[in-house]
Amino acid sequence: MDEENAFELLQRYRRDRRVLLNFILSANLVKKVVMPPGAVSLDDVDLDQVSIDYVLSCAKKGEMLELSEAIRAYHDNTGFPAMNNAGSADEFFLVTSPDLSGSPPRRAPPPIPVCTPLPILSNSNLSKSQSFHSQQLQELTVDDIEDFEDDDDDEEEVDSLRAPRRNPNNASDLVLGLPPFATGITDDDLRETAYEVLLASAGASGGLIVPSKEKKKDKKSRLMRKLVRSKSDNVEPQPQRASGLAGLLETMRTQLEISQVMDVRTRQGLVNALVGKAGKRMDTLLVPLELLHCIARTEFSDRKAYVRWQKRQLNMLEEGLINHPVVGFGESGRKANDLRILLAKIEESESLPPSTGEIQRTECLRSLREIAIPLAERPARGDLTGEVCHWADGYHVNVKLYEKLLFSVFDILDEGKLTEEVEEILELLKLTWRILGISETIHYTCYAWVLFHQFVVTGELGLLQHVIGQLKKIPLKEQRGPQERLHLKSLCSKVEVEGRFRELTFLQSYLSPIQKWADKQLGDYHLHFAESSLLMEEIVTVAMVVQRLLLEDSDVVMLEYGMATDRDQIESYITSSVKHAFVRAVEVTAAMAVQEHSLALLAEETKKLLKKESTIYMPILSQWDPQATLVSASLLHKLYGNKLKPFVDGVEHLTEDVVSVFPAADSLEHCVLAFIASATGEENVDAYCKQKLSLYQIETISGTLVMRWVNSQLGRILGWVERAIQQERWDPISAQQRHGSSIVEVFRIVEETVDQLFALKVPMRYGELSCLFRGIDNSFQVYANHVIDKLVSKEDLIPPAPVLTRYKKESGIKAFVKKEVIDPRLPDERRSSQINVLSTPKLCVLLNTLYYAISQLNKLEDSIWERWTKKGPRDNFGIKRSVDDKMRSSVQKDAFDGSRKDINAGIDRICEFTGTKIIFWDLREQFIDNLYKPSVSQSRLESLIDPLDVVLNQLCDVIVEPLRDRIVTALLQASLDGFLRVILDGGPSRVFYHTDAKLLEEDLDILKEFFISGGDGLPRGAVENLVARVRHVIKFHGCETRVLIDDLKSGSSLAVQGNGSKLGADTQTLLRILCHRNDSEASQFLKKQYKIPKSAA
Repeated sequence: MDEENAFELLQRYRRDRRVLLNFILSANLVKKVVMPPGAVSLDDVDLDQVSIDYVLSCAKKGEMLELSEAIRAYHDNTGFPAMNNAGSADEFFLVTSPDLSGSPPRRAPPPIPVCTPLPILSNSNLSKSQSFHSQQLQELTVDDIEDFEDDDDDEEEVDSLRAPRRNPNNASDLVLGLPPFATGITDDDLRETAYEVLLASAGASGGLIVPSKEKKKDKKSRLMRKLVRSKSDNVEPQPQRASGLAGLLETMRTQLEISQVMDVRTRQGLVNALVGKAGKRMDTLLVPLELLHCIARTEFSDRKAYVRWQKRQLNMLEEGLINHPVVGFGESGRKANDLRILLAKIEESESLPPSTGEIQRTECLRSLREIAIPLAERPARGDLTGEVCHWADGYHVNVKLYEKLLFSVFDILDEGKLTEEVEEILELLKLTWRILGISETIHYTCYAWVLFHQFVVTGELGLLQHVIGQLKKIPLKEQRGPQERLHLKSLCSKVEVEGRFRELTFLQSYLSPIQKWADKQLGDYHLHFAESSLLMEEIVTVAMVVQRLLLEDSDVVMLEYGMATDRDQIESYITSSVKHAFVRAVEVTAAMAVQEHSLALLAEETKKLLKKESTIYMPILSQWDPQATLVSASLLHKLYGNKLKPFVDGVEHLTEDVVSVFPAADSLEHCVLAFIASATGEENVDAYCKQKLSLYQIETISGTLVMRWVNSQLGRILGWVERAIQQERWDPISAQQRHGSSIVEVFRIVEETVDQLFALKVPMRYGELSCLFRGIDNSFQVYANHVIDKLVSKEDLIPPAPVLTRYKKESGIKAFVKKEVIDPRLPDERRSSQINVLSTPKLCVLLNTLYYAISQLNKLEDSIWERWTKKGPRDNFGIKRSVDDKMRSSVQKDAFDGSRKDINAGIDRICEFTGTKIIFWDLREQFIDNLYKPSVSQSRLESLIDPLDVVLNQLCDVIVEPLRDRIVTALLQASLDGFLRVILDGGPSRVFYHTDAKLLEEDLDILKEFFISGGDGLPRGAVENLVARVRHVIKFHGCETRVLIDDLKSGSSLAVQGNGSKLGADTQTLLRILCHRNDSEASQFLKKQYKIPKSAA
C-alpha cells in the first residue's frame, strides 16, 4: 500500500511540474524558445525530461532557450542533487510570505525511482512524447506563441487528465449506486460544469463580477518579478482574499482547480447570455446552451481545447435533458430525438471545412434553443414555466454536480482537513439548490457521502465525526414535507447489482455504499481495527445510523441493506469477524505446531482473541447490543470446541498431546465462562451454559484418564514398598539418620509420583486427589504392617507361668538344686533365631523408621494440599460446586488417617515388644530365672541395675529423641511385669516370708529411681503411676498368713455376693502369694481348700 501511495504522489508531482513548466514556456518569460528536432509545438515535447533549472537560468539571464540542451542537462544531472545554479548555496525561493502561507504539507515527497537516462537519438517515426529527437530543427519564437498569452487552456487540458489529488488509500469498494453516464462524462467535466452552475447561481444573487484584463497581465509580471528577484529582496505578501461573495467565488475557483482564463470566459459568457433578457434570472438559464451561444471559438488558444469544451457542454445537455431528466417527456418525446440529432450535428460540424462547419453549427444551435428551452422549462414540483430550468435537475447529473461542489470544502494542502471557509462555502452552495433541485435531505446525504469518501481516502478520523454529524441531520421520513417526500420517492435509479438490475432510491444509492463499506470493515474488525478502537467506535456509529436511515426509507426491510434490528446487525459483525479471526489463528498455529500440539497453541491464540474482544471491541459493540459479550464468547467457545471434539473423542490414555492440549482447552473454557460471568453475573452462568454452551467436559474426561494413571502409579508404589522391605537390613543410614533406607526409598517413589501428577497440569477434580490420598495411605499402611510382621508374638518371648504348688519344707532348696524340666511350650530353635535377629539396635531402627514415616507423612500431606491449592481447581460457577465441596471436606478430613493409626500402633507394638524382649528374653536368666533365688536376701534386684543400664544406654544411643520416653516407658513396664512374674509366678523354687516385703519394697524403689535417673529419665509422676500396682502386691506380701487366709476366705464368699476382698486384692493374687509363702499354715490351707499339690510334685 505504501508503494502505491508513493507512486500516486509521484504522478501528481510530475503533473504539477508539467503544468508549471508549460506555463513558463508559453507566457513570454523566455526570450526565445528553440524546439528540439522533430517537435512542432510544446505538445510534442516530453516536459518530464526538461531541466527546470536550465529553463529558469535562461529566463533570468534573458538568453535563448534550446529545449534540446535543457533535455540534455536533465539527463546529465539525474544522478546529482537538485541545485538552483544561482550562486549561493543558501538561496531559495518563497512564492508566498511564510507568515501567511500556513504550515507546510505534512507528507514528504515520494522518492523518485531510479531509471536509466534515455540517450537522445534521431528517429522520425517516434511517438508524440519522443518526437523531439527528430533531425529537423524548428525555432519557435515568443511572437509565434503569442496566442498562448491570454489563454490557459493548455493548463485546462492537462487538468482534465489529472487524477483527483487525494491520498491514495484504497477507496475502490466505495462506489455510488448510480448508473454510469452514457456520454462518458469525466470527473473533470463534472467539476468544470459544477463551477459554471455555481457562477450562474451567484449571478442570480448579483455577485457575478467579470475580472478586468489587467488582472491576468499583472499575473505574468508578478511571477516574473519573483523569478528574477535577488536574494536580498523582501518577498511581497500575497494579496488578501477579497471580501464577500466575490472573494468566496475566488476561493471556490481555487478549490475546484479552475483556471483564471476559464473563470473569466465563463463569467463573461453568462453575463452576455442575459443581454436582451430583461427580468430573466441567471439561474433560470439553460447554462450549457447559453455558453455555446455566447463563447466563440476565437476565445480559445487552439482548436483542440475548444472542441473539448464544446463536447462537454453538449454531453451535459444530453445527460441532463434526455438521459436523466427529472420530468418525463410525454408528448415531447419526438423533440428529445430531434435534440439528439442536433447535438450530433453540432459535434459533426467541427470535422467539416471552417465555412461549412460554422454555418451548420449556427443553424443547429438556433434549432437546439427552440427544442431545448421547452424541455428544460417543463414544470416540476409545482413550479411555473420560466421559474426554473431543469437542464441539470435530473437525478443523477444534479447530485454528481453537487458532489463536485461539496468536494471543495477540503484543504488543498491537507486533504484530510476541512478548509477554514467551510461554513461560508456550504452557505454559498445553497445558491445552487434551485438549479440542481437540491433539498435539505439531499444536501445532508451528499455531504455525508463526500465527507465519508474523503475519510476513506485520507484516513482522517476527524472527518468521520463530521460524517456522523451530517448523517444525524438527515431528516427522517415524518420530518420531511410532503413535497420533498414525493420528490425523493421519484429519485430512483436502475443499477446492475450482482448480475441483475435493481431499482435504488436516492438514500439507497448514497448510503448503501457507506453501509457496505462499513459492513466489510466491521465484518472483520479484528483485522481492520487491530490498533484503533476509537476509529471502530465511529465506524459502528456510522453503520448503525445509516442502517436506520435505510430501513426507515425502505417500505420493505431488505437484508442486503441491513438486519432487522441493531442487535442483529451487531451480532452479524461479531459472528463474521470472530470467524475470520479464528480462521487466521488456525492458520498461524498450524504453521507454528512443531514442538507443541496445534490445539494447545490454538487455545492460547483463542484466549488472546477473547482478551482482545473483552478489552477493545466489546465495550464498543455492547453500546448497541447488551448481549454482544455473550455472543462473542459463545462463538469462540463453539469454534474451538469444533476443533477440539475429534481430538477428545480419540483420547484413551494420558499422552504428551493430552497433557499439552487439555490444560490449554480447560483454561480457555474457564476464560470464556469468566467472560460470560462478567456480562450475566456469576449466579446466571450455570443457566446460560445449559441453554447456550456445550461444555468441553475436559475435567470429566481428564479425570478418568488421571484416575487410570494414578491407579497404575499406586500399583507401582506398592511394588516398590514390597521390594524396599525385602531389601531392608534395618541398619541406620548414618549417625544422624538413624532410620532404615527402605522408608526413604518409599517416600522417594511417592513424591516422584506426586510430582509427576502435578506436572501433568491437566484438569483434575477432588475425586482424583482423593484417589491419590487413599493410594498413598494404603501404601504406608502396607509398609507399617510389613514392619510389624517382623515381630514374633509376645507369648513367644514370655515363658509360660509354672504350675502352682504349695510349700513343702526344704522344697525350696531341693527345687533350687534339682534341674527343672524344660517346658515344651518354650520357642523352638527357628523362632529363637528369629527373635535373636531382632536385636535391640535393630528394633530401635524399626521405631525410628516408623517415626520418620509419620513425620514425613505430615509434610507430604501439607505439600500435596499446598500444590493442589496453587494448581487452583477451576471455579465451576455453580456447576457441581456442592459435590466438589463435600468431596474436598471429606478428603481433608480423612487424608492419611489410616496410615497414621497403623504407624502409631506399630510404634506402640514395637516399644512393647522391645521392652518385653529385653526383660523376658535378653535378661531372662538374670531377671526371670535367678532373681530372689534361693531367697530374697541372697539375690537382690540391685544386681540387675548394671545390665539394665547397659541396655538403656544402648537404646538411647540409637532411638530418636521424640521416641526415647516411649521406649524407656515400655522397658519400665516390662521390668515391672517381670518383677510381678517373679514374686507371683516364680515357681516352686521361690519362697517368700512376710518379712521379705520390706526388701521387696526397697528393690522396687531402686528400680523406680533407676528409671527416674535423678530427673534425667522418665517423669517421676509417670513412673509412680506404673509402680503403684506392684507396690500394692508387695503390701500383700507383708501381711501375716492368717490375714491372707481370712481375706481369701472372705473374698471368696463376698465374690459370690458381688463384693471384693477386704484387702482389695483379687483372689488369684492372694492365692499366688500363699503358694509362695514359706509357711505350713498356708500349705495346709491350700491343700485343704484348693487341692494344690506340694512343690515336690
